[in-house]
Amino acid sequence: MTDDVTEDQEVSEDASADADWGDALAEQAEGEAEASGDADWGDALAEQAEGEADWGDALAEQAEGEATTDQAEAAGFEKLTADPGAGNESGNLDQILDIPVTLAVEIGSTKIAIRNLLQLNQGSVVELDRLAGEPLDVLVNGTLVAHGEVVVVNEKFGIRLTDVISAQERVKKLQ
Repeated sequence: MTDDVTEDQEVSEDASADADWGDALAEQAEGEAEASGDADWGDALAEQAEGEADWGDALAEQAEGEATTDQAEAAGFEKLTADPGAGNESGNLDQILDIPVTLAVEIGSTKIAIRNLLQLNQGSVVELDRLAGEPLDVLVNGTLVAHGEVVVVNEKFGIRLTDVISAQERVKKLQ
């Protein structure tokens, strides 16, 4: 309760400081208009001071509104459990089976300077970080799920999986 009162006082003090700022600008405008004899400059400063005073009033109203606003309550959620017997798993699995994912095979990678990248043309060879004959990475939505080797099936490339990463290992990598 004391924290709410302190916050309300701080917001109220900020609003009154802005109102004081507006008053100070108005006084400055009046003084400069009289001293310089330039009515346009004084009028402009007076208009600015009125705007600052309005700003201070708006902040004061906001502070009053925040003081009366109720605090939001935390939503209650059930605690997730790792118990495979909990809940209806087959129903949950059926809901996600038709979600499309992207499966990609990564041959290798390398880092190259932009200067060298711009010099590449047809017939250029780029050396990758993987040895010939080394298993390729199979990625699903960017996550490594398996290793495999390239095969040709009906004149199309394919991949024969040689090592599938277990679900436990994939979860460990996420944590």
